[in-house]
Amino acid sequence: MTEPSKRIDFTHRYDSEALSGVHDGSPGRAAVVLLHGAGNGSKERLLPLLDEFTARGCQALAFDFSGHGESTGELSELSLRRRYEQAVEVMDAYVPRNEPLILVGFSMSGQTAADLAGHYGARVAALGLCAPAVYAPEAWDLPFGTGEARFSEIIRTPESWRRSPALDVLRSYTGRAVLAIPGTDTVIPPEVTEAIQESLTARSQYTHFELPDADHMLGLWFRDHPGDCGDFAEALLTGLGDGGWTATRGWVTKQLPEGRTVVDSRFLSGGWSSQMRGLTLDDGTDLVLRTFVKPFFRRHAPGLLTREADVLGLLATHEDVPAPVPLAVDATAEHCNHPSLLMSRLPGRVRVDDDDLEHRLDLLAAQLVRIHEVVPDERPRAYQAWTSADRVRVPPGGLWERAVDVLRRDPPPYEGCFLHRDFHPGNVLFAGVGDALRVTGVVDWVETSWGPADLDVAHCSTALALLHGPEHGLGFRARYEAAGGRAQAAAPDHLYWRLLDALAYSPDAAKLASPWRELGRTDLTPEVLAGRLEAYVGGLMEWYG
Repeated sequence: MTEPSKRIDFTHRYDSEALSGVHDGSPGRAAVVLLHGAGNGSKERLLPLLDEFTARGCQALAFDFSGHGESTGELSELSLRRRYEQAVEVMDAYVPRNEPLILVGFSMSGQTAADLAGHYGARVAALGLCAPAVYAPEAWDLPFGTGEARFSEIIRTPESWRRSPALDVLRSYTGRAVLAIPGTDTVIPPEVTEAIQESLTARSQYTHFELPDADHMLGLWFRDHPGDCGDFAEALLTGLGDGGWTATRGWVTKQLPEGRTVVDSRFLSGGWSSQMRGLTLDDGTDLVLRTFVKPFFRRHAPGLLTREADVLGLLATHEDVPAPVPLAVDATAEHCNHPSLLMSRLPGRVRVDDDDLEHRLDLLAAQLVRIHEVVPDERPRAYQAWTSADRVRVPPGGLWERAVDVLRRDPPPYEGCFLHRDFHPGNVLFAGVGDALRVTGVVDWVETSWGPADLDVAHCSTALALLHGPEHGLGFRARYEAAGGRAQAAAPDHLYWRLLDALAYSPDAAKLASPWRELGRTDLTPEVLAGRLEAYVGGLMEWYG
């Protein structure tokens, strides 16, 4: 590592205020902008991190927002909007306009970094978020004031942060992203961190950077722990200019037929557990790359991706179950940036609209029947329950209490069969319209299991209830049985399987529906989904209870 160049102090005028800053280094790999947090945060504690970036060939910049550090102004008059505007003013004045940007935001500046990413777009090559916060949209214009101000009232309102536009920006961000998470954070609720991670893992080349012994004040932690400081800087710069996907791109190239190259790569909508990319080769062949980026799925990728590749190989001999052909798998990320599976691409598209709905539901039921008719040479693993009476979280009320009580019994006995285990409209491809409508593919086989047919029926029913209304979820069993499906359990036992699935999406049914909104179902608000889930559970209790 080379010695950092000499820092240059500057003062930038913004309105009637003087913003104190420092920049270092010459234009090179990228321009790094360090944004401190709220309260007594300042650029001073970020200078060791600034040195780490300049020593790695970057230009780096840090400044004090008004009311902080050596800048003038009153902290009580600052707002999220003014933070954003001040950052744009300083960056445009001191960073060359063609320089790639790396934005690093601490705490409150998680929101500011997201605001800046939305403003600068593709110019942002990397995002580093350190114990970040995001805020409700109505808080953006309000001065911080004192602890009794309207701003404080809004940010203390439970769940208000879920409506933050910052989450949408992070969800659409496709560059390098590193989320630094302290082992103990008494400032940022874990639900906020989880939501930010969910958003970042949707499309970015994501790295989970955990600091088990640190607390919320990560600026001070990096100042006092040079090793972690340097590792964080290095993580942000890894693969810079290639979105952080250098290893994965190289691995994919090696899997292609001799002489073939990838000429186009694009995100495919509808994924939740993984990132899905459509790849087009120079001869017009279309492939799909599944990549596990979320920490939970990355940890379990060796089992999930190996199982999916094996199942796809099995289904290649079953013409009535259209599934992708596996081409290569790197389940442990030995060669890729993240665990990955390369496979063929099937024709058709996911349908979540209401056109041809009755016909589509009959086709879904018939396809599920054919899946349950598969007899593998070797049984897949036994099904896993996705919730339990002890783990489920439900709203208050007698209906929910009675529903949870159903799960307190032992699982009913069942005659097992081959399960998709995640069969729902988001994992089925359709082509054609009217009488020519047909299923062209069933995807996402990572959860394939052995268990009761009721469980696959239950999962698709829950999805239909949320997507199209409770009546469609309640009626799917009849469609499945009419298509020749396996006999379903008697009412009390069938109710168990239905609720075992439905309650797994309480109280956050919106999580299941996020890919559907990407496909145009913006009407599926958290309020709509919560209402549909409650009505569906109520219907199940009435029908089978």
